[in-house]
Amino acid sequence: MDAQTDRPADTVVVLDFETTGLSPNQGDRAIEIGAVLVEQGKVVARFQELMNPGFRISSFIASYTGITNSMLRNAPPCGEVMDRFADFIGDHALVAHNASFDSRFLDAELQQIGRTRSGAFACSMLVARRLYQTAPNHKLGSLVEFKRIPTDGVFHRALADSEMTAKLWLVMLEELRGEHGIDPVSFPFMQKLSRTAKGAVPRLLERAAR
Repeated sequence: MDAQTDRPADTVVVLDFETTGLSPNQGDRAIEIGAVLVEQGKVVARFQELMNPGFRISSFIASYTGITNSMLRNAPPCGEVMDRFADFIGDHALVAHNASFDSRFLDAELQQIGRTRSGAFACSMLVARRLYQTAPNHKLGSLVEFKRIPTDGVFHRALADSEMTAKLWLVMLEELRGEHGIDPVSFPFMQKLSRTAKGAVPRLLERAAR
């Protein structure tokens, strides 16, 4: 199996960051990372840690995430957590809902400690936009409801969001196999699907099923 071309889409690390703001380029930092390791369609490991960014977070972020300054006061610094998280992800392919956001924070935090990632990203939100074009919107919570995926209703905490993203990802893989006859589904195919113009998706799915 070619490690890049044939990498299976059902063996990935699905991750989610909670952060102090929208951009690491503006000095924002991660305050929580949650992730699940999925192997052959099954969650086999989880990672969740709070991390102290070295400054107080705003009341808006505390309200939005449910993470308070008192929770972060005794949390380990970002570098310690990210060093452990880099070991957790290894060379696995990576998935996030709005991956452009999470990949920026992952790369920025890893750069701070002199580490890098080798796994490529795929965005579950962009894939969902291609597969579920009639969905009311493509926010994680809306898609979970749209696809009737069981949930405990907790969102905007990193592990909960990564768990729900993983469930959505596996639902999409199952539909590609069962409804479109694409088996196996490779990780590079999911990346390609996420970049395909919406009008060209039916043709892409048809060709992939041959």
